[in-house]
Amino acid sequence: MNDLPTLPHSDAERGADHAAGLAAAAPSLSAPAASAAPAPPGQVGLTVSQILQSPLKMTVIVLAILLAALAWSTQSKFQRLRLDMAKSLQKGEVANAETAATVRSVQELAKDLQAKVTLLENRQVEAQSQQLALEQLYQDLSKSRDDWALAEIEQVLSTASQQLQLAGNVQGALIALQNADRSLARSDKPQFITIRRAIAKDTDKLKALPSLDLIGVALRIDTVIAQVDTLPMLSDAKPALPAPAVKPKKFDKQGKEIAPAVAAAPTDTYFGRAQATWQAWTHEMWTEMRQLIRVRKVDHPEALMVSPEQAYFLRENLKLRLLNARLALMSRNEAAFRTDMAAAQDALTRYFDMRAAAPQSAQAMLRQAEANNVAIDMPSLADSLNAVRNYKSKP
Repeated sequence: MNDLPTLPHSDAERGADHAAGLAAAAPSLSAPAASAAPAPPGQVGLTVSQILQSPLKMTVIVLAILLAALAWSTQSKFQRLRLDMAKSLQKGEVANAETAATVRSVQELAKDLQAKVTLLENRQVEAQSQQLALEQLYQDLSKSRDDWALAEIEQVLSTASQQLQLAGNVQGALIALQNADRSLARSDKPQFITIRRAIAKDTDKLKALPSLDLIGVALRIDTVIAQVDTLPMLSDAKPALPAPAVKPKKFDKQGKEIAPAVAAAPTDTYFGRAQATWQAWTHEMWTEMRQLIRVRKVDHPEALMVSPEQAYFLRENLKLRLLNARLALMSRNEAAFRTDMAAAQDALTRYFDMRAAAPQSAQAMLRQAEANNVAIDMPSLADSLNAVRNYKSKP
């Protein structure tokens, strides 16, 4: 740092310096007069006039005065300039000091900011790495969840397809397809559009099939199987008591019923009592004779000769026929179903008493069951299964 300039002198010192300058310049101006002899007092005015009359001397004096004034003015200006420069330098030093302090504080602040920026950058890098890890984890979890959902859908569709082909369970297959489509709809991903389209196609195929109430037909067959042990057979039918003879009613011309004349036989005599006893005895004998003799028309006479043991096996064979027909119904075997149903109805008509209400009801239920068309070509769920498997095989 430069030294501060020396401050100028006071006004008195400046006056003394100016007088000293004039005294220094006076010998050169008064040199001619000093070389001459001093004039007497009465000749002072003559000397001054002489001096004033000399143009060269006058010019020199004026120039000397001007130079002295110019020197004094220049010295004053220079002193003021030095003072202003000193003040400016002092202010500049103070400003420099303040600036240096400000620069130091700014540098410290910049260091702190740099440290904070570095810390923020490190945290940002950590946050980015954590975000990437979370995204990767989410993708893995989402992929695992999708794989699990697709595996479950594939298992459900495979089971429904097997039941559809083996048992013809159309309703079960439709429920499985609807549940699979609902699960894919909850994911709401465009990648599943192909699978959902295949599921919708298979659903339309199943809905277009003719309706067959397998459960209803099977229930009718089960009902008949449960009634076989209680159905009356021709061999164990008991003869019914003859109905009492009903005399025809008589009416008069006005349409009124004529009461039959009742002849009261006297019972107080021996003849009357004997007649009443004879009539009662003959009526009882006639009733017994009517019960001993029974006339029936049977298409298969051998059905009347069935023993109790044979009746048991006939009932069991009828049950087996109906069970085979039920299995054929569930397996969609049209030929076996028709054959077993015809054999069951033939056995029912041949060996059982069709005049009773129970065999007639069983025969009607078997005919209703046989009227259904069992031979329906069931479609497969290959489109949906292939769409799911193709999506799972993608990398």
